[in-house]
Amino acid sequence: MAPRSEWATFTLFLVCFIAFIVPNLSVKHGDFKTCDQSGFCKRNRAYAKEAAEKGRDWISPYALDESTLKFNDGFLTGTVLKTINETSGETVRLPLTVAFLESGVARLTLDEEKRQKGDIQLRHDSKVRKERSDEVQKWVIAGGLQKSSSAAISKDAPAGTTRVLYGPAGKHEALIQHRPFRAEFKRDGETQIVFNDGGLMNMEHWRPKIERPPPEKKEGEENKEAEQPQGPDESTWWDESFHGNTDSKPRGPESVAMDITFPGYEHVYGIPEHSGPLSLKETTGGDGKHSEPYRLYNTDVAEYELDSPMTLYGSIPFMQAHKRSSTCGVFWLNAAETWVDIRKESSKNPLSKQAASTKSHWFFESGLMDIFVFLGPTPQEMSQQYAELTGYTQLPQEFAIAHHQCRWNYVSDEDVRDVDRKMDRYDAPYDVIWLDIEYLDDKKYFTWDPLTFGDSIGMQQQLDDHGRKLVAIIDPHIKRTDNYFVMDELKSKDLAVKNKEISGPFEGQCWPGASYWVDTFNPATHAWWKTLHKYDRWVGSAKNTFLWNDMNEPSVFGGPDMTMPKDMVHHGGWEHRDVHNVNGLTYINASFGALQVRDDPKGKTPTTRPFILTRSFYAGSQRLGAMWTGDNQARWDHLAASIPMVLQNGISGFPFAGADVGGFFWNPSHELLVRWYQAGAFYPFFRAHAHIDTRRREPYMIPEPERSHMIEALRLRYALLPAWYTAFHTASTKGHPIVRPMWWSHPNDPTGFSLDDQMYLGDTGLLVRPIVDEGATSANIYLPAAEEGQKPALYYDYFDYSVHASSATGKNVKVDADLSKIPLLMKAGHIFPRRDRPRRSSALMKNDPFTLVIVIDPEIGSAEGSLYLDDGESYKYESGARVHRRFIFENDGLRSEDLDIEDSSKSFKKAKEEYLTSIEHLTVERVILVGVPKSWKEKTSVTVSEEGAAGSRGKDEKQKVVSAEGTRSVGFTFVEGGNGKADWGVVRNPDVAIGRGWRINF
Repeated sequence: MAPRSEWATFTLFLVCFIAFIVPNLSVKHGDFKTCDQSGFCKRNRAYAKEAAEKGRDWISPYALDESTLKFNDGFLTGTVLKTINETSGETVRLPLTVAFLESGVARLTLDEEKRQKGDIQLRHDSKVRKERSDEVQKWVIAGGLQKSSSAAISKDAPAGTTRVLYGPAGKHEALIQHRPFRAEFKRDGETQIVFNDGGLMNMEHWRPKIERPPPEKKEGEENKEAEQPQGPDESTWWDESFHGNTDSKPRGPESVAMDITFPGYEHVYGIPEHSGPLSLKETTGGDGKHSEPYRLYNTDVAEYELDSPMTLYGSIPFMQAHKRSSTCGVFWLNAAETWVDIRKESSKNPLSKQAASTKSHWFFESGLMDIFVFLGPTPQEMSQQYAELTGYTQLPQEFAIAHHQCRWNYVSDEDVRDVDRKMDRYDAPYDVIWLDIEYLDDKKYFTWDPLTFGDSIGMQQQLDDHGRKLVAIIDPHIKRTDNYFVMDELKSKDLAVKNKEISGPFEGQCWPGASYWVDTFNPATHAWWKTLHKYDRWVGSAKNTFLWNDMNEPSVFGGPDMTMPKDMVHHGGWEHRDVHNVNGLTYINASFGALQVRDDPKGKTPTTRPFILTRSFYAGSQRLGAMWTGDNQARWDHLAASIPMVLQNGISGFPFAGADVGGFFWNPSHELLVRWYQAGAFYPFFRAHAHIDTRRREPYMIPEPERSHMIEALRLRYALLPAWYTAFHTASTKGHPIVRPMWWSHPNDPTGFSLDDQMYLGDTGLLVRPIVDEGATSANIYLPAAEEGQKPALYYDYFDYSVHASSATGKNVKVDADLSKIPLLMKAGHIFPRRDRPRRSSALMKNDPFTLVIVIDPEIGSAEGSLYLDDGESYKYESGARVHRRFIFENDGLRSEDLDIEDSSKSFKKAKEEYLTSIEHLTVERVILVGVPKSWKEKTSVTVSEEGAAGSRGKDEKQKVVSAEGTRSVGFTFVEGGNGKADWGVVRNPDVAIGRGWRINF
């Protein structure tokens, strides 16, 4: 036996060795505030606690002054009085507006009269704005504010209330209680949303700071602890310190809060970005609940933890509630730091069948109470109403929805060329390669390292020859150094964010070291930013160069919450605290405008659609590009978490979302990497990315058989690009998510309301459940319950056509999926397009023919789907250069119809016809029908007819027999399934134009 001292030494060595090789996977909690460390959060939680303790004795101090009420042209206005001294009757005046919009949305806004009029005194001789900020509206609201022409006051309102009927056919109702103030929103007579039901509404009014002298101590009481002054705790009213920074708070306390109740709704969703489940958890503490509120405060959180309400990189204060057959929601337009508490409350009546109600409590550090109310009633209608308000998802260039290859960092232009060649050598399709910060000359944006990227133009020419693009990172912090043209101009034009004294630029630390931050709230910054992206200024960039805007929360190393101090000042005199969460949006807005016009000599006319990836986001960012979930880890639980995170963003209006495939930090196993590529093939934004300290993991670096499995996942993505592009078009016109959770697609099936590990791709009926567990070789997929009056749906395995039937109440089915396979089902009743010829980039697929897959329940015999097509890069589609077809299979026939009939102008028709002529060569080369009836077994041919054609078209005459009536015969093959697999058939080369009308008769 070894001596005890030797064992102790060995044990110590083993512990140290394990500590060395096992990474620290925890976030640095001390860098980020908890609610108790955030003064206004702590105050509002204490306010709620006081109300709960007093119970029925609690009376909200807010009342609507009836004498001020007016209703005109769809707007209800009045003044809410906040009683601040019951003895003297002293009140604070809060102007109220409730706007009723033509879309059926209502908007409740509450301001503060003294601040509104500038009738307050700022501390520290500050020069910032005195009003409650409304700056966020100009960056976020894109439309949908048309006032209602039919909203009307109801004369039969109960005493002490005002009742307004609005919305479709007057089915919406707002019931405003005067004393205490309370707002109830109904649809079809049923209450959906209530404001201030719990009396937690709170608007911290302006008040001067009263300097109180320290209490005098009598002789002999020197060591006695000083008595605390009576009244509220003012310790965080006037200044607040965190992480070595003291926030000067020149306007004093100014938070706004409201409790918002969703009666009868157990599930609420939204308010991204967080790393937890799709259905939001309670924040009241206890088993399975969070103890902290959900925080919305965009910041740089490396190695974030999972299943947490902790803040991340983006914020969308949009919450949706859903129950069977009913959806509603609220969007609070405020870009200040935000916390949201959630609790569920069951009916106190034991005989009640009503589901639990959700009570949310929102608090913002500053700004207006500005809340939009959506009454649905369907998820689809609410998604469209929200998109009308904040803008639709950008229709990106087609390359942007393909595969992106990235790491921190490709080290030279030759390294990029080498990756490009090897991806081709191994037939691994990709469209974009990325450059992180190491391509720069000394971390100076709009430059290239002359030693490692001396031939950036040659590098990009090779990419362009292969139909590929380059994305380069450009962040908002500018290196403070001499002889750097960007810094020189930033200073001379006075376009940087200011310090709190407004005496000079704010200076902080980021990748380059000492830095200034561009102030993209300033219109002059946007004009300057356009000049920097011109090819003669960003020397070395090219037409196939696009942008990655990172660190735009903004990230400030060593700053409070790893971001900019709140008392820094932006253009217009707004404190950073007022606009923090929308900062990243303004930055990508400037970049978007720059890329739109960089190819126009005059810098005014948009030419090609930009592509920008942003880390920080807010409501409205969907108009400008894509997002990703930030610095995740190469772990199975991070792969699993990526699915609900992407889904959450999608239902919250920003569906162009993805996660770093493979995990950013650490090295994934080969199994994990394969499974992540399979999952990533179903992210709307599909990018592989890795940290600088990780091993290379491009697909060709991985041994067989895993390499082939990864490449097959890539090929599946590329084959389905027509379906993906069509789903993006739907998002850009209807606001619908690109990948969709079960509750959104099946709003009447409660089993799906909490499911967040499977999803549909657009309207295709493709249902995927990625494998997220190590060693798993199968997955359970939930097949939703049958809709009322309909038979349970059939689903088919995408790869082998195995049949899976749902049931009247829903059903879990096991789908085998070894490492080579993705659990992917096709729902009967759908048609989706593919391009089946393997290519190395999407650009090389542009002239390829299409395959249509028709998925049929043989007992029903009908299916429907669509295809959207344009040039995939320009804005010509807006003028008519596009194709949007609906494919309908019914009565043993498949036909193609034009969906694009809303514009009948001559210019539109001309542009459309010119585009149709240019794609006349694009045809359907194959029609696959899954679930065909047995009676087709002897069928060997089908007939084809086309609009405007009295005969055949195309070159392959061997498979065509043309009749005198203008129809022709093409071959058909029936394939018997057996062993639980569907019978299927294929029409071989019908050779019909994808953009024209035609019919195939079976």
